Amino acid sequence: MSADSDRALLHRFEPVVRYTRGEQFFPMDVERYVEACSLWVHRPNQLPLLLVPRSELTLASLAEPRADGFGAVHYLHFIEPLHLKELATYLLQEGRTRDPDNLFYAGRGRLARVGYSSRLVDALFSLSLLARGRVPGDMAAAAALAYRQMLGEDERYCYYGRVERREGWVALQYWYFYPFNNWRSGFSGANDHEADWEMACVYLYETDGGALCPEWVAYAAHDFAGDDLRRRWDDPELEKLGEHPVIYVGAGSHASYFRPGEYLAELELPFLSPAVRFVDRLQQFWEGNLWQWERPGETKWSDFNIFRVPFVDYARGDGLSIGPGQARSWDEPELLNPPPAWVSQYRGLWGWHANDPFSGEDAPAGPMYRRDGLVRRAWYAPLGWAGLDKVPPPDEGLAQVEAQLATLAAEQNRLAGQIEEKSQHLRGMGVEVAAIQGWPHLKQLRDEHERRITAVSGELDRLRARQTENEALIQALTLYAGRIQTGERGPARGHLRRAHHPMSDVQLRLSRFAEAWAAVSIGLMVIGFVLLALFAREFLLFGLVALVSLVLFVEAGFRRRLVRLITSVTTGLAIITALVLLFEFFWGIVMFVVLVAGGYIMWENIRELRG
Repeated sequence: MSADSDRALLHRFEPVVRYTRGEQFFPMDVERYVEACSLWVHRPNQLPLLLVPRSELTLASLAEPRADGFGAVHYLHFIEPLHLKELATYLLQEGRTRDPDNLFYAGRGRLARVGYSSRLVDALFSLSLLARGRVPGDMAAAAALAYRQMLGEDERYCYYGRVERREGWVALQYWYFYPFNNWRSGFSGANDHEADWEMACVYLYETDGGALCPEWVAYAAHDFAGDDLRRRWDDPELEKLGEHPVIYVGAGSHASYFRPGEYLAELELPFLSPAVRFVDRLQQFWEGNLWQWERPGETKWSDFNIFRVPFVDYARGDGLSIGPGQARSWDEPELLNPPPAWVSQYRGLWGWHANDPFSGEDAPAGPMYRRDGLVRRAWYAPLGWAGLDKVPPPDEGLAQVEAQLATLAAEQNRLAGQIEEKSQHLRGMGVEVAAIQGWPHLKQLRDEHERRITAVSGELDRLRARQTENEALIQALTLYAGRIQTGERGPARGHLRRAHHPMSDVQLRLSRFAEAWAAVSIGLMVIGFVLLALFAREFLLFGLVALVSLVLFVEAGFRRRLVRLITSVTTGLAIITALVLLFEFFWGIVMFVVLVAGGYIMWENIRELRG
């Protein structure tokens, strides 16, 4: 296919991207960004070294090969933080010239939307920023000024397109480059970092008449992967303007969503991963084995792990819109297939290397590579990235089912032959064992035969179980083929396991008291602990229990969960009481159980005699 036909396909389905009020950075061309950057290398146990100074770097020089030792990190540096005087001038100017129609309002507090434990981990995360290589907040202001100047000189909004044809699918990848991610400094999110690459993908298939039809759309988003990234073209959640899917972009984070709203995102700290896994299993046991599930419509506690840090991603779509028929339109896209040298040869970071141990403040690598220099899955496996490597195109679905039925039929024939062969062998050994009985000198041979009979009998059971499973699968596939022939497509959302949804209006209607309490509760807890340690150390344990109880009572009160709290506490205390009693009277309980068991056995045996 020619470059012109690829561009025409990209134009035909190019997304409409909608931003939230207050967004300061939009997709731009990488050439102007690179020319405004300097290139550095950070080698292990050394200070960063400048390789190419600002204003001397080009896309061509960026792509030059630069061999270095293991652990070396090449990175671009876009902007220097503002000095105090420059920052004050910027803030004053922003206050005077700010567009009232583009003001961002945070709305309800994010901490009031999660539990107390999550707020505690959030406080620890905030403190950890002091010890990490965080991106200074005034760097975001400097980046906003630099980007605003670029827009004033040449206002253009662009994306980079890639068209991949694999296994009957045509994947249209739309890569968006942002000069800065100001989620933390601008919208109280998780991180800030220079540069940001985001991607959306439209998957097409070719009909019998040769026409290309859209079937799936996938957006990159926080903590989601595979099947959960994509929506079918007829899914009502997927908003479209003609043939153009609509993307709602998170403010500052630039994550992509299918619906407008406010999304609760969670950051999992690497060193807390074991605790996260443990709490997940504990919550499953609490709800599944102790029947402590939520009422319909309630947010489940298991939806938010207490060892993950909560953040709100604002994807309201009430700001600037870019795309066909919008206030701003896309510039002519540059194709990434074949990949230009600046994509395939430069494996470094596209912004400042903050040396963050969690990597959240480090800039990302380019569209082709991850931060470690390896190729992204979205690049080398555009189908597998969205979980489509197991899904045939609709026009090939029936043929795939028929091929699978033929494979199963052949396996059934093979299994039938093996079952007959092993059955004959098993019967032969059974006859031999019957003939051996009563001959003492053949005892060793009899024992060997019995071991072999047990082994062959187990193999025969497994073969028959497989044969039975195949029969059920053949029946299911036959019914599925019938549904395909009648045009039935199945549920549009049947592939989803963990769909991301915006917070509902009910969840957002929190009182001012709840927000104020969420903001000060952690601090009050810390101050209370210090006061107890200083002035009432002899009552420290009792005081801590009382303090935690008060916090839980207040939390449950403004969340209207007092009844559930009392039920959960009662269940927990009952379990603890049972464990204490078991520990204190273990042998007495064992003896009692044995006596009851003995009496029951005698009763059953006597009743059998009388019957």
